[in-house]
Amino acid sequence: MPVSASRTRPCPSCRATLQGHTLPALYGGDVEIDICFGCQGIWFDQMENLKLSPEAVAAIFRAMHQHRDAPRTPLASRLSCPECRSALVQGFDIVRSGRYITHRCASRHGRFSGFSSFMIEKGFVRQLTRPEIADIARKVGSIHCSACGAPVDLRHEDACSHCRTALSLLDPQAVEKALQHYAQVPSRQHWGSPADVADAIVALEKERSRQRREQPGTAASATPTTGLLGVDLLSVGLGLLAGLWGD
Repeated sequence: MPVSASRTRPCPSCRATLQGHTLPALYGGDVEIDICFGCQGIWFDQMENLKLSPEAVAAIFRAMHQHRDAPRTPLASRLSCPECRSALVQGFDIVRSGRYITHRCASRHGRFSGFSSFMIEKGFVRQLTRPEIADIARKVGSIHCSACGAPVDLRHEDACSHCRTALSLLDPQAVEKALQHYAQVPSRQHWGSPADVADAIVALEKERSRQRREQPGTAASATPTTGLLGVDLLSVGLGLLAGLWGD
């Protein structure tokens, strides 16, 4: 994805310099968006999110996939517009694939969208059913909300109690459809069931526990299979997508 150095803007959350990317627009020309991979957020100038061509959407998704292991910085309690520095206003948008959080500038300079919100907006995900959530909860007790980061107890909740965002999962069919316009179209992969996701979460936590045990001065401890709060469903889905590109 082409990186642009034509402008410098601070991230609405961490204030680090946003990384500009020039992408093809829907009806010709270019769209320049700004990404913070640490905060996992994208700044769109007014209406830019609607101007992205299918190739641009696929390129952003691929970049998110490539940076899926980057250290994540929690969003600040106050997000600021990179243009006027005023506080962004949190709201919600609803599309067929679910409800997602938005952070908009009241002066209409643009909006800040988390990666999870972008995936919901562009149809890369589907909402989980209650039986599917119950299947995951048998192996995993709690998980982070992909939208706001709050913990969700899967054994008692089927949506985030903090922001009311429904639990969503990357949909392989939607991913393939979006990537039809990209040079490398992945072959069909049969992942995405609750059992696949739950096993991936447990495997991820086991690997993290192994790495902690191997660090000098770290006491060995048993690996839990419930109450995991270090991951969210959409980030796990991005990890499962690694097989599509042979990472």
